[in-house]
Amino acid sequence: MSLKLDNLVPEHIRLFDPYRPSPPDAELMRLYGLNHLHRLNNNENILGPSPAVRELLAEINAGIIPIYPHGDSQNLRDTLSEKLGPDRSRFLVGNGSCELISSVVKAFCEPGDNIITADKTFAVYEWVAEFSGIEARLIPLDQNYRFDPDAMLAAVDGRTKLIFVCNPNNPTGTYWDEMTMRRFLDAVDGRCIVVADEAYCEFVEQPDFPDCIKLQDEYPNLVSFRTFSKMYALAALRVGYLCAGEDVTDIISRAHVAYSVNTTAQMAARAALLDRSPFIGQTLEMVRSGRKLIADTCEKLGFDYIIGEGNYVMIRTPISDTLLQRKLLRRGFLVRTMTGFRFPNWIRVSLVKESVLEEFCVVLTEIFS
Repeated sequence: MSLKLDNLVPEHIRLFDPYRPSPPDAELMRLYGLNHLHRLNNNENILGPSPAVRELLAEINAGIIPIYPHGDSQNLRDTLSEKLGPDRSRFLVGNGSCELISSVVKAFCEPGDNIITADKTFAVYEWVAEFSGIEARLIPLDQNYRFDPDAMLAAVDGRTKLIFVCNPNNPTGTYWDEMTMRRFLDAVDGRCIVVADEAYCEFVEQPDFPDCIKLQDEYPNLVSFRTFSKMYALAALRVGYLCAGEDVTDIISRAHVAYSVNTTAQMAARAALLDRSPFIGQTLEMVRSGRKLIADTCEKLGFDYIIGEGNYVMIRTPISDTLLQRKLLRRGFLVRTMTGFRFPNWIRVSLVKESVLEEFCVVLTEIFS
């Protein structure tokens, strides 16, 4: 018997190129003969998790393992409501932001519809649309590496259901201030859903940065995404959330998978929100220090760089990004190549402990000396 997949698989799935993660760290270390590996590729918070989360994880009872998690993360949503203000009915918790992106696309889009986002941003908006059979309209960033509000508005038509704005943007760290966000929302005028992906909002210290959860009372078509993977350092537990108006959250929840967030993740996220240690302040100080180190090194090497508001920077170098990645990997540093983000010959570097970044800057300088 032969299996004729061509008759079973939709064309948009056959044509889709899936994401291929790098090998596990242990495999990379074996392949490159390393005794250590510094991960500078995924914007992880190397300081975390916070003390309250560490204490919780150390005390978790194995008795919770055979019991299903709470289906809609009610206790976590209660804590989100307590900390951020909106009623818990306006929060939806997911297995990382990627699941929430999928739920939003499934809830609002059908064949023939389109979404709008930037061409150089978090690729999952585009990927989820494409493997769902939905057109992704990708608008170039402006000359300052920011989302271009006018060009995005010009792309809107009667079949546009979603606009994704990564704020601050991954990978450039640029952001829309509150005035820009308001003008954009006013121009959209409720014609479609605007998703503000604020995965890195906790790293922004600029006073003009908008809090899109607070703007939702004025703009009922606005949805905010946030995550516990970045600032709160819970990446392995995969937990994120969205906040929107109650009616919009209800619609999205109909396309959302229940029980997708495990009990440990729910408990750790609550502990992270309730933690009163100086953990977040220490993280911000680490990021500030890292920005200066990278900027100084790039200036000495004569490299272009982009340093924005996230816990990452971008560096343009004279050689292929994949070649540089291999050279750095041989010295124990894993960075993100940016060709896949449509930034050929750039790398993205996570801002981690000062001692690690100092070593990275020495190695980078030696490679190009």
